[in-house]
Amino acid sequence: MQKKPPLPLTWAEVRSTVEAVQPVVVLIATGGTIAMKIDPVINAPVPAISGDDLLATVPGMSQYAKVEVINVCNVPSGYMDPVRWVQLTKVVQETLARPEVSGVIVSHGTDTLEETAYWLDLTVQSEKPVVLIGAQRNASESGFDGPNNLLNAVRIAVDPQACGKGVMLAMNGQINAAREVTKTHTSSVETFKSGDYGFIGVVDNDRVMFARAPLRRQFVPLKATTMPDVEIVAMYGGADGRLLRAAVDSGAQGIVVQALGWGNMNIPMFSAVKYALSKNIPVVIASRVPNGRVLPNYGFEGGGKTIVDAGAVMADDLSPQKSRILLMLLLQNGVSSQHDLQAAFSH
Repeated sequence: MQKKPPLPLTWAEVRSTVEAVQPVVVLIATGGTIAMKIDPVINAPVPAISGDDLLATVPGMSQYAKVEVINVCNVPSGYMDPVRWVQLTKVVQETLARPEVSGVIVSHGTDTLEETAYWLDLTVQSEKPVVLIGAQRNASESGFDGPNNLLNAVRIAVDPQACGKGVMLAMNGQINAAREVTKTHTSSVETFKSGDYGFIGVVDNDRVMFARAPLRRQFVPLKATTMPDVEIVAMYGGADGRLLRAAVDSGAQGIVVQALGWGNMNIPMFSAVKYALSKNIPVVIASRVPNGRVLPNYGFEGGGKTIVDAGAVMADDLSPQKSRILLMLLLQNGVSSQHDLQAAFSH
């Protein structure tokens, strides 16, 4: 007896089958310009849209992944702080632990986006991709770049090549590594760059292409919910070290100096550094120069060699803001000696 041919699947059955095999990507929304619209009363952008609203601006998303949304907060990125970072790490880590999730996207304001990216790269332990996005134009502007950045991030998050590359920042079709990336322009959509290293990949129309992988990565476990107080103090012509001393006297548990060039400063600032070190406050020396490493090179009073000889730590090529993040995390993890701090910054 001849078997009857199977009935064709209904559209609902086809859709159900496709959704069942689609990768799952989770969008964790935190706010920023990507979540803002113009308020007609004050005629300026303010927080206005959720992660769900942002997702609705990209109708073609379903061909790449099933995207879920977690709305953590909706704040300008200048409001981000260690309390929110600790919470964000917990949400990201728990989300990545779900076996069906291929990757996570975090939408965020651009002003502190590089700081949050580096924080997550240090505190999240997973081979799955974490992709941060933002927008330079708000949702009321005709050139709103949020939807395209979100679409590209989803394509990265489901690409097998993205695994093991840590936290990435993806905007304007370019992929940057968390440790290296920095914001370079106040308004251009091509604001995020990685200095001498360049971006690690691009998102083209046909596929995601990676040129290299970031090698200088490390994991620092979160052992506290409250971070140590670490301050950044700038060196400039005529600086007298007063602000550094004030930071120490007001209870700072660590200091990052935004020094000059290879990590140099004048005598008053050097005196303030030695004051901090005499109180057993770790001092890390970064540079205001965007590219290159700080090194114990010069031997004049306040030169890099004299500062290291006094007990300070060189930040290698980390920016002051990223040096602060690494120092905070190391201190809460019990790392405080010059030798051990230097090993982590040189990693």
